[in-house]
Amino acid sequence: MALDNALWRAPRIHGELGKLGITVSERTVSRILRTVRRPPSQSWKTFLKNHVGHIVSVDLFTVPTISLKVLFVFVVVAHRRREVLHFNVTEHLTAEWIAQQVVEACAYRDAPKYLIRDRDVVYGDAVRHRLQALGIQEVLTAPASRWQNAYAERLIASIRHECLNHFVILNVRHLKRTLASYFDYYQRSRTHLALAKDCPIPRAVSSQGKIIPIAYLGGLHHCYTRRAA
Repeated sequence: MALDNALWRAPRIHGELGKLGITVSERTVSRILRTVRRPPSQSWKTFLKNHVGHIVSVDLFTVPTISLKVLFVFVVVAHRRREVLHFNVTEHLTAEWIAQQVVEACAYRDAPKYLIRDRDVVYGDAVRHRLQALGIQEVLTAPASRWQNAYAERLIASIRHECLNHFVILNVRHLKRTLASYFDYYQRSRTHLALAKDCPIPRAVSSQGKIIPIAYLGGLHHCYTRRAA
């Protein structure tokens, strides 16, 4: 019981034992508990599992252009189905710009309960105040612990490996158009192991008709569907 229920202490366990017809003093339970090594609180993994439907992650990454300018990409991803809720690109990164992106991500849906982000100094007071106004609780990852923001980090790795590594970006407009095309593929066509090989936006199974390919990103990726006879 102590290992299965990290928050239970001697009185709670003693009461549960009593309901099972096991007669033992609470002092004995307390003495035994001192010999059991338990985590002090729920783990980070448990937190993510318990609240997966109410969590979004945000992160930033950079993309160089052909003229050696550095563009900043901001992404918001929902944990429940790995869905990309919002993205945008800028040449001039500020806390005010990030705060506005958070508002736009929540514009047509209920605000999430938790938002996970790293400790980048660019998330200033403007972001913090905007989150408080929206009723969103910030959850900061530990320093140098990228695995704690794994959903966003995995998404960015996929963006680079499956998209940006195969293009030379010209400017902000070109990057936005390229990412929009990739996210259309990512959301509606690309199967995910973590989603039982479904897509973030569920994709119906088709079994009748001729199989035809649909090209994305100029043929870099394809989706296969069936055309009704």
